[in-house]
Amino acid sequence: MRITDIEIHPISSRLDTPFAFSQGWVHQRSATLVEVKTDTGISGWGEAFSQGLESPAIAAAVIEHALQPLTLDADPLQPEVLWWKMYNHTRDYGRKGSVLSAISAIDIACWDIAGQFYQQPVATLLGGRFRDAVEPYATGFYRISGQGEADRLADEALRHIDNGFRKMKVKLGFGVDDDIAVMESIVRAIDGTSAELMVDVNHAYGRSEARSLGDALADTGLLWFEEPVVPEDIDSYCYLRESLNIPIAGGENEHSAYGFRECFTRGAFDIAQPDLCSCGGFTAARHITAMAQAFGIRVNPHVWGSAIAQAASLQLIAALPTTHHSLFPTEPLLEYDTSSHPFRNDLTENPVTLNNGQVTISDAPGLGLSVNRDVLKQYRLGQ
Repeated sequence: MRITDIEIHPISSRLDTPFAFSQGWVHQRSATLVEVKTDTGISGWGEAFSQGLESPAIAAAVIEHALQPLTLDADPLQPEVLWWKMYNHTRDYGRKGSVLSAISAIDIACWDIAGQFYQQPVATLLGGRFRDAVEPYATGFYRISGQGEADRLADEALRHIDNGFRKMKVKLGFGVDDDIAVMESIVRAIDGTSAELMVDVNHAYGRSEARSLGDALADTGLLWFEEPVVPEDIDSYCYLRESLNIPIAGGENEHSAYGFRECFTRGAFDIAQPDLCSCGGFTAARHITAMAQAFGIRVNPHVWGSAIAQAASLQLIAALPTTHHSLFPTEPLLEYDTSSHPFRNDLTENPVTLNNGQVTISDAPGLGLSVNRDVLKQYRLGQ
């Protein structure tokens, strides 16, 4: 089998109501999707993670100008070989960011092709399925005006519970005092329910502010404190992990086993959160998760992409071993973005759904999804 073409689909949709996370205002949802075609007629889908403020044209340019010439006529059934070919070629100007996201997209598509060729879900090719379903948690609590939205966000928490979620991740990073007010309001609102919370400040703070927030939230039973400081500041990650009695999570902005190696050896994380569409795809995720297992670090993938990112992440989650074996181990969760995103439900004919508190993981070949090409045409960048 040989790759004959890579069709790039940068898509974007303006939001009727922009929303904010700590790093800025999101005015559109974007994705850089790829369709890798082969001489057998089998094609696979992949996605490069478009961060909230990133243009999908960036990863598209990397694929078009740097990666596509390397991949034509390559064997997609040997994704490890192709991954190293792409990584080594781009090492001097890549290693992180949009270049690794572009590699991720092609790698995911190759695994999708392999699954279809062997008539197995990707999780089986990764080594097998530890689980057939996963509990999702609701990511939300974005701002529509900025500060002073505690009451509205408490109401949002109750809506998530009504929609079947029992775990929720609250976006903070809008000033420590405002963050505390938001959390106090949410905790009061969900009192008496079985709901559990995480927080994510998207690296809005330095060490002292993150410590102050963590101390203030110490008694709220948080499942984790995500990206408390910038990803480059590993010293502060280590400090906060030693200082706070809250699990520290991070890694959505880290890439490949090389990037995670220092975080693991220095003890920066309790929970690693590689994004499959950014860290280097399934091939890099295998490297990262094996290393995390050796260090006793839990892996809970970050997911903030389209239906393709969701489908791929579910296959990875199915193949993740529990980090600390017991009769009642802590299982990985699926991050379910609840913000406005037309590429989540409309892009595929079989979107992710929540049933009895669980999401079923597809056992169809490859990623197990069918892409709606009308949606690709409707939202193509520049249309």
